[in-house]
Amino acid sequence: MRSNRSSTALQAAEKQAILALGFIAEEPKRLASFLMATGLQADAIRQAAQQPGFLGGVLEHILGDESLLIAFAQSAGINPAEVARAAAALGGRWERDLP
Repeated sequence: MRSNRSSTALQAAEKQAILALGFIAEEPKRLASFLMATGLQADAIRQAAQQPGFLGGVLEHILGDESLLIAFAQSAGINPAEVARAAAALGGRWERDLP
């Protein structure tokens, strides 16, 4: 039963991170900030999203800016603390592989 709970928590965390990525992408200023912080080009996001840790990195980015965190939490109808829990469930930071 324990693995079912962790699997459910992981799926919920992934869903929240995908919502957060959509929230970031909705606004050119937020997207530009995210791209600058990650070093990604906009056309590389889909590929990067398949890498382990990327979704956790999206949530870490949200957590790193209080106004962004509050805006996302309000938009998603969640408590900001849920973002931190989801980031922890996804386990860590994403580091982009450099060519």
